Amino acid sequence: MATTHKTRMLIIGSGPAGLSAAIYGARAGMEPIVVQGLQPGGQLTITTDVENYPGFREVIQGPWLMQEMQAQAEHVGTRMMWDTITSVDLSGEKFTAQGDSGDVYEGDTLVIATGAQARWLGVPGEQELSGKGVSACATCDGFFYRGKKVVVIGGGNTAVEEALYLTNHSEDVTLIHRRDSLRAEKILQDRLFAHPKINVVWNKRVDSFLGGGEGGGLRALKLIDTVTGEESEIETEGAFVAIGHAPATELFKGQLAMDDTGYLLVEPGTPKTDVPGVFACGDVMDHVYRQAITAAGTGCMAALDAERFLAEKEFAEAAKVEA
Repeated sequence: MATTHKTRMLIIGSGPAGLSAAIYGARAGMEPIVVQGLQPGGQLTITTDVENYPGFREVIQGPWLMQEMQAQAEHVGTRMMWDTITSVDLSGEKFTAQGDSGDVYEGDTLVIATGAQARWLGVPGEQELSGKGVSACATCDGFFYRGKKVVVIGGGNTAVEEALYLTNHSEDVTLIHRRDSLRAEKILQDRLFAHPKINVVWNKRVDSFLGGGEGGGLRALKLIDTVTGEESEIETEGAFVAIGHAPATELFKGQLAMDDTGYLLVEPGTPKTDVPGVFACGDVMDHVYRQAITAAGTGCMAALDAERFLAEKEFAEAAKVEA
């Protein structure tokens, strides 16, 4: 039979943001519940080598890091629920979420840590070579391509920023765009075109990623000219798909303020949404940094603010009763 689970802090999402919120919430006596969702552990569970998370001298594996975070959250008192939220209601005094299992989750506060998914091209070889030369995050993986030839695919701000970042590691960076002009801001374009390490290839779309490189990794990209239809190949050891991210905010449309691309809007410098008691953390509200460490940091902030919100609310209610 369906069960209603009640908690002082309900957390939707189990990546670095959600689990960090859970750790802080549990230590504050909030007895948090984490509903893990379709991808327990978040994006790091499909990330192999992690070299930029503080505290580890050697390269660690993303899935292992998330297992440890979950174990720590459970150790301090978090309840992990294997369920996927299908709808939420933020209109009442308690925040409720309906699970795919039929169970209902009710929280005095709500922490949203549903993350964002990188948009992929959906062409042959892309997923097969993910982590073997194909990536969607230059900041995360660019270090592994020091001194190698790399390409960036896209034409917006993200693509230009990724290309510029990669010049810290590579002397040969190529930006591939399917049109003859970029959508990125002019100041970013000026920096890109002025950089001696970056070459731009216009009017080309990626048809497939080709393996057979060192260790079975990426060897080249097959390109199609969008004007003439001509086929060509470009050799590379690293390809970064930079065509944007899609925040997982469908559940909250019409209930929380969002920007034009679907990211949740928060009070600057905080995880506070426009609904008191509802907090957003991690990639669901961060379209700039999108790192595990920044997600974890905002998860901490969300838990601290949730605890303060409840403390102030309970103090006000007690004072009203006493009066």
